[in-house]
Amino acid sequence: MGLFRAVRQLLGVSAETAATRDADPDDLFEMSTATLTMEANLGFVPAGKAGLCIADVESTEFRDAVEEVREILTVGESGTLAEFREDSYGYQWIVLEAEEFEDLVTGVHYASKTLIDREFGSRLQAAVFAFEATDRAGPETESYVYWVYSFRRGTFYPFVPSGEQSRDQSTELKLSGVLESEMTVEENREYWYPLWPDRPGGHPWA
Repeated sequence: MGLFRAVRQLLGVSAETAATRDADPDDLFEMSTATLTMEANLGFVPAGKAGLCIADVESTEFRDAVEEVREILTVGESGTLAEFREDSYGYQWIVLEAEEFEDLVTGVHYASKTLIDREFGSRLQAAVFAFEATDRAGPETESYVYWVYSFRRGTFYPFVPSGEQSRDQSTELKLSGVLESEMTVEENREYWYPLWPDRPGGHPWA
């Protein structure tokens, strides 16, 4: 638990200290074209899920901003499902599910831009998009790869958990190498922070 909390803090604090530029939620639209390459060249398709990680703050204005996001995302007619969760470390997650990947990107973009416009951009930690292999055998062998957008760095990086508290660095490097011409991939691997799922095959927001 302590290690996980430290990683989350590093994702926000250390990356903020070493920030190269202000994060721009429009960066998220880079995922829209990258997903085509993920399937065609790498054999991964969208898993239909994405999450936005937010550091909580005791503020009425912050609660109002989150409630604004909740109202829009939960009454939309795009077929996107939105769930608001708090993990055991006190971080808020906006978890989206949709059949169309564009709806996931649009939903995460809207949520993050709303918080930035309401001057809570500093609370944004990461946007996480899940993918799965096209040749996975079934639920028992289910595993995911992720593209993580760090709001502190304004860059993407791959995260591929493999078992408990371990990661598939070979696949991460392959993802990075193939997608670096289409996305703003973080060059410094020290900032490829892991967001461990609670269980193998789970998601960081589970």
